[in-house]
Amino acid sequence: MRNIIHSMAGFASVCLGASIASAAPAGAKVVWTDATDSTIPIDFAIQGEYAGDKLGAQVIALNGGFFQAVILPGGLPGAGWDGKSKILLSGKLVGNKAVFEPATGARKYLAQKAEEFSATSKYPSDGHKPASGTISEDVFSGQIEGGAAFSLKKKVRVSPSMGAMPPAGATVLFDGANKEAWKGGRLDAKSKLLNTDGADIVTAKKFSNYTMHMEFLLPYRPEGRGQGRGNSGFYQVDHYEVQILDSFGLDGKNNECGGVYTKAEPKVNMCLPPLVWQTYDVDFTNAVLDESGKKIKNPVMTLKHNGVIIHQDLSISGVTGGARSEPEGTPGPIKLQGHGNPLQFRNVWIVEKK
Repeated sequence: MRNIIHSMAGFASVCLGASIASAAPAGAKVVWTDATDSTIPIDFAIQGEYAGDKLGAQVIALNGGFFQAVILPGGLPGAGWDGKSKILLSGKLVGNKAVFEPATGARKYLAQKAEEFSATSKYPSDGHKPASGTISEDVFSGQIEGGAAFSLKKKVRVSPSMGAMPPAGATVLFDGANKEAWKGGRLDAKSKLLNTDGADIVTAKKFSNYTMHMEFLLPYRPEGRGQGRGNSGFYQVDHYEVQILDSFGLDGKNNECGGVYTKAEPKVNMCLPPLVWQTYDVDFTNAVLDESGKKIKNPVMTLKHNGVIIHQDLSISGVTGGARSEPEGTPGPIKLQGHGNPLQFRNVWIVEKK
């Protein structure tokens, strides 16, 4: 990834110069699933995470050479950020650099136009201060009004559970060899990844109580906003959806990555940039029914996103949208939602509990 970023930044001035396109030409490619794709926009070299001494930044690509940077006092989410303060900057490509100025004017959460976009639902955000800077060759340097100059280096974080091996007694649902455990989906012969190709896929077997590990890759779709940006879902027993979505740099709502759809927001938004592998590690206990079939206990879930607990012993009050019709408390398959987006998965395994 780092070599790709360096090489792309190096030829930015040749391909773009100082001109900025506001939208892709009709018929142009708008979704990428491989960071090594030679057609990927130069914007990809800029977007991502930057970190320095007690300061972090998440830079969101907004398409056509436009960006929004979210500066986070304390560090990146899950790695020092104070959980409250955010400083928003607007950026655009100028030659081989991205130049950032304070985000000003009327703005709305996830607005389509870059000049109206806000990565925070409250604007101005808590702790917002005027700031400016530039990104060049993996370094974000700048100044926050009233503070010292900063210099942040690009960082590609790797989940501590990435590549976790299935323990004894685990059922391997996907390891790249075949997709026999799944109904639907596609095993890519070259990449050995499980692809949704935009359609839902479910396990052939039903489960009830378990721990589970999965790794997923969000597509790069910079023109998308909100639910139009890499939408998918990780359904527990095909009743309760944990959202999968490119929500990098955003608030972290219940309909964004890590949220239990319409039910619960993640404690922290741990979504990494698109085309960076991510992990979910879940401990799930199904709802309990009495002898008459009445639910007497909600399902309970603890979930780690990229190694950070985002739901702790969460009691889920009911099924979420798109769930199967059978009653709560009954065994069900694991569902990976397609929702029209090309999601990719690898290293998926489950350990059933009594």
